[in-house]
Amino acid sequence: MFRSFALFLCVGLALLTGCSRSGPDTGAAPSGGAPAGKRLTIAFMPKSKGNGYFVSCKQGADQAAKDLGAELIFDGPVSPDPAKQNEIIENWITLGVDVIAVACENKDGISTALKRAKDKGIKIVTFDSDAEPATRDFFVNQATPEGIGNALMDEAARLCGGTGEFAIITASLTAQNMIEWQKFIEARRMAKHPGMKMVALRPCDDLKDKAQAEATTLLGAYPHLKLLMNICSPAVPGAAEAVKQAGKAGKVKVIGLGLPNENRRYLKDGTTDTVILWKTVDLGYLTVQAAAALAKGELKAGATSFKGGKLGEFRIVGDNILLGEPFKFTKENIDQFDF
Repeated sequence: MFRSFALFLCVGLALLTGCSRSGPDTGAAPSGGAPAGKRLTIAFMPKSKGNGYFVSCKQGADQAAKDLGAELIFDGPVSPDPAKQNEIIENWITLGVDVIAVACENKDGISTALKRAKDKGIKIVTFDSDAEPATRDFFVNQATPEGIGNALMDEAARLCGGTGEFAIITASLTAQNMIEWQKFIEARRMAKHPGMKMVALRPCDDLKDKAQAEATTLLGAYPHLKLLMNICSPAVPGAAEAVKQAGKAGKVKVIGLGLPNENRRYLKDGTTDTVILWKTVDLGYLTVQAAAALAKGELKAGATSFKGGKLGEFRIVGDNILLGEPFKFTKENIDQFDF
């Protein structure tokens, strides 16, 4: 359902293409929003705006902007592209937005542009995947890298009986959050599941079709492969389709980080065993709430908690606002969720 959302032309912004705005057009903001006469402008950037994961994040971002009476500008690359992210941020600097919220494809690649934005007085919040800490104010962390890595590795070992070969399909080899997850996956494997062996790591460019092709190649190259672990959302259904078409459902396990709606049929028919994630709509909502509070001076360095609008209070550890622990979606509970 979240794949359909309104796209509005950004009036007067010749430099910006493919962006959308949300929020009321005139009048004073509602209670708790931007001050009357000065609407807050929040720029919100995914790694790739066609990815269903980030489409669902935008749902929450749109709702938060509406609740706050803020204007939301949404733009990003059509596929993971650090250079394009930099270009868009430079445009937002020229525009003079109040705050930028960005999921960073590559922390080193985006740092120069974010530093320039900070030097211009623009507040910076990252979400999903962090930048260099010195170049932003807060990171809205969907779950700690250790929590994600442990959950994935523990589930893989459980399904494989503690032994066997597995392969990882990632979005790209430069995605900083996924690099961090891989470190903790390997640390957990060594410490708790030494009988498991990772035999390959393949990128899919955040594309389901490419993930399916990579999974098909892996199934042919590693005849003893017991599990495909997918750490970007398009890869989970892509790998499941490859396993299904190869006639290996149940023989090669499929797990990963993905959206319930994209994996429902594979979970129900037994091709996919477990999908691990968090509430992506809440991630977008919390990010925009934090961005607005930061821009208005209500969220400051040293805070230990933050009230994220209708979602309630969240813990802050250092400069990380924590959304919560990963959640496991299975065929038994999948129908309870719709995103």
